[in-house]
Amino acid sequence: MAERIEAIVRELRAEVDQLRKEIERLLAENDRLRSENASLQAQLEEAQRTAARQAAPFRRREAKKVPPGEKKRPGRPKGHPGVHREIPGHVDEHIDVPLDGCPKCGGAVDGVAEREQFIEEIPVVRPRVTRLVTYHGHCPNCGEDVASSHPLKMSEAEGAAKVQLGPRAIALAIFLNKQLGLTTRATCRALRHLTGLKASPGGLFTAMSRAAGKHESSYQNLIETLRGSPAVFADETSWYVGGPKWWLWVFTNAETTAYVVDPNRSARVASEVLGPDFLGTLISDCLAAYESLPYKKHKCIAHHLKAIAKARERPDTPNPEYLHRWVSFFQMVIGLWRAGPSMAKAAFEEVRGGLESWRDRLLAEPITQPGDISVRNRLDKRRDEILGCLYEPAAEPTNNRAERALRPAVIARKASCGNKTEAGKRCFEILASLAATCAQRGHDFIAWLADSLPLCAEAAPIPPRVGVAPSPTR
Repeated sequence: MAERIEAIVRELRAEVDQLRKEIERLLAENDRLRSENASLQAQLEEAQRTAARQAAPFRRREAKKVPPGEKKRPGRPKGHPGVHREIPGHVDEHIDVPLDGCPKCGGAVDGVAEREQFIEEIPVVRPRVTRLVTYHGHCPNCGEDVASSHPLKMSEAEGAAKVQLGPRAIALAIFLNKQLGLTTRATCRALRHLTGLKASPGGLFTAMSRAAGKHESSYQNLIETLRGSPAVFADETSWYVGGPKWWLWVFTNAETTAYVVDPNRSARVASEVLGPDFLGTLISDCLAAYESLPYKKHKCIAHHLKAIAKARERPDTPNPEYLHRWVSFFQMVIGLWRAGPSMAKAAFEEVRGGLESWRDRLLAEPITQPGDISVRNRLDKRRDEILGCLYEPAAEPTNNRAERALRPAVIARKASCGNKTEAGKRCFEILASLAATCAQRGHDFIAWLADSLPLCAEAAPIPPRVGVAPSPTR
């Protein structure tokens, strides 16, 4: 009987121990779920507060705001060199205002000293109108209809269409519309108020389309230049051509920019722009469309760091040590890229080799946290593209160059929603690309474009940056 009681007691004690362990496990699970629920609840409340604010899409989240005591003082850093307006290189009018006596009582003034100022003012602009008379006729010798020409002649139109804008006026309108992002109607208003020129939106668009058609070859020259470049940065954003579901692509580097508007967001667009023989490095984000391209690639480090920050905020990844090591790794990559031009080649390659070994160790490290696994999978898939910027000097660690090239177009899209027709789309592609490239190469876009717009002028490629030889085609 005693043995049976002891056996029952042992069974009950074992069951109690098992139940205690189960209770401990459930308590731990309950704590974890409570913590996760609190985190999700906080995110939900923040999202609800954000959606209710007027500037919700554009304001910074509370968690990312810099504390008031740590904010950078506005303006340039302390001790920076002084900045002021430069004295103009020419003076159109000299005015001397003597002080012969006190303007209040008329008495003599002692210690008279000169005070000099230079006032830069815009004169009242009045359109310069030229009555241009040309002649046409028939040549019996060669059998051709011929006409006289002049550098100001913009077309063969006459009758109701004989009053036309000159080349500089059209070039200025294109600059306002395609580079500064004014809508066509706003461009017409700006021309009227600033210069006194009258233009209708339809008439101005016709003039811009004619300019774009004349520069098809100049635009293709930009594409060919990019195909021969050692590095090209690419990005894309949504666009409108009479409606949504279009995409604005940009392909750029330090000297050249080309915009492409296409209804497709696949690899086909990049492949058609860069061509099958592109030997340079393509710098982009991690969009799937870039993955299948057969080029050398470098993936934007800033996008990797954003993915790491997102993984670090996951409730199921409480220990950020592994992610912190990846952050340190990418900081070292950026530091080496910046120091590269001043380092000896052997030293640079040695450090680069050390980073490659570090990368491989991080990718091979055993990890269990879901956030760590997601980051490792992301980077392991692009193992050979993590250090692409250290193999091509013209490449950069981030894709910021392409994102900056898209920013003016995105701002213009907010005002105009893109283009209404495919003709407008083509006009934007050509003229916006030429305007951006002129700015990169340090040329006056208005002067360059105005020289090529008259009927008798030929469109020419944009010259390279002043004092810099064009990049060789590889």
